[in-house]
Amino acid sequence: MSLVDVLQSGNYALIDVREPMELEMDGNIEGATNIPLGEVEDRKEEILSIEKPVVLFCRSGNRSGKALEYLNSQGLKDGYNGGGWADLKASL
Repeated sequence: MSLVDVLQSGNYALIDVREPMELEMDGNIEGATNIPLGEVEDRKEEILSIEKPVVLFCRSGNRSGKALEYLNSQGLKDGYNGGGWADLKASL
């Protein structure tokens, strides 16, 4: 399944790996959970327990890519890099 398919299905969890300060400055996507990249390792059980596709995003897609790589190595089965938040928001 592609990211587009997942977004069209409407059944997914959004995780924003930006820092809280960035959300205040730039804005956010409603319904997304903020788990900054530095906290992903500590909160991996929370993320791995989500029972639907997980779409990670950040400012450009770089940090969300790193988070996805880590989570995949920890057993995440249905994760996607949503890329940059502005582009992702525009496609929702």
